[in-house]
Amino acid sequence: MLEWNTDPFHGNLMLMGFLKSGRLDKAYQIFKRMPVKDLVSWNSMIAGAVRSSHLKEAMNIFSRLVSSGLVPDCFSFSSVLSACARAGARRYGVWVHHLMTELGVEMNHILSSALVDMYAKCGRIDVATEIFNKVKGNHISVWNTMISGLASHGLGSDVVILFHKMKSEELVPDGVTFVALLTACSRCGMVEEARHYFRSMTTEYSITPEVEHYGALVDTLSRAGLLDEAYELVMSMNVKPDVVIWRALLSACCRYHHTKLGEATIEHMACHGSGDYTLLSNIYSSANRWNDSEEVWKQRKQKKVRKTKGLSWVELGGSTHEFKAGDRSHPDTEDIYVVLHGLCRRAKVEGYAPLTELVTKDVSEEEREENLTFHSEKLAVAYSVLKTGPGTEIMVSKNLQICSDCHEWMKIISKVLCRVIILRDRVRFHRFESGWCSCKDYW
Repeated sequence: MLEWNTDPFHGNLMLMGFLKSGRLDKAYQIFKRMPVKDLVSWNSMIAGAVRSSHLKEAMNIFSRLVSSGLVPDCFSFSSVLSACARAGARRYGVWVHHLMTELGVEMNHILSSALVDMYAKCGRIDVATEIFNKVKGNHISVWNTMISGLASHGLGSDVVILFHKMKSEELVPDGVTFVALLTACSRCGMVEEARHYFRSMTTEYSITPEVEHYGALVDTLSRAGLLDEAYELVMSMNVKPDVVIWRALLSACCRYHHTKLGEATIEHMACHGSGDYTLLSNIYSSANRWNDSEEVWKQRKQKKVRKTKGLSWVELGGSTHEFKAGDRSHPDTEDIYVVLHGLCRRAKVEGYAPLTELVTKDVSEEEREENLTFHSEKLAVAYSVLKTGPGTEIMVSKNLQICSDCHEWMKIISKVLCRVIILRDRVRFHRFESGWCSCKDYW
């Protein structure tokens, strides 16, 4: 039986041991039993929760740290800001920022980067830019974070301008800088720029391209429809292509209906996730090869690969509300569906036509349309309309990439409601306003 004393040293060692091995539950049991917890104890648990992707728990532990009377330090704030960034918890992130100001926390490059990252990933790239412009000192990590933030919002021209400003201040870019630059190029269709930056890595800065750099260039070429060039690049890489690279190519094969290359691509992939089966099934169904599409799903079931379910969420009234496709678990379900059906009717009047070809099952047109109607992001928007007043900005987060149908629907709904809708999906931000999207339909 372990005897506890007022010195948290031994308890902290146990915490770190469990957290290092990814056993957050065991660490939490130790944490609860510790009669005295110091800042190391709290910081270990917050960081451990973030690493384990228990983002809500990280924020809850931070709130308890503040209530305990201990004063959070730089490590506490950087960890919880990371949780806010990944969860898209803007309201909580703003509260953390205000707390830092109240406590007079001294800023450094770690905290500056964390704040810029949080605001950028929570949809406020304008605030992220303001913070960046006030940062004193020229630490490369802050610049990289700002470039990455602009890239995630599809602001390619701003990325290029910032990169030139960075060079004018005699800062030397590193490998992370070029990942961000190439990612911005892929988001904005800047093919020639991507080729230039990729070459300049080695010719100007003697940086050896790694798999992340190749991946971003492959993604740039694939999104632009240059599938043969992308495939040739993958086959000529100096490093072994990872699943992310093959997936970028497979996704483009689906978008551009390139069945033969899609089949070749998936043969190169050592392991297949649920999304890979979905993409290949979509490739077949778009070519009306229903039997092949069905065979792909059978293979997925035989190999017991679980499908990743689409999940969207909104932060309203201090709470996070989550929705799955066709979800009826929310207390306001009936009202949500009334609003959703009303929005769909208004969208059709404005010219919206469901992209039923996206539904991979060989079912009736009516069933296809119903399948599209109840996507999770549409439910999240309907709930936001139900609970907020006219003109209020709507912010939705999603764990997967938005589909083409929902993208078209969002554009029209933003026009119908005269509202800004910001959607953060797995890949980037989309800002819908007056019937347009910030991605300019290139995503």
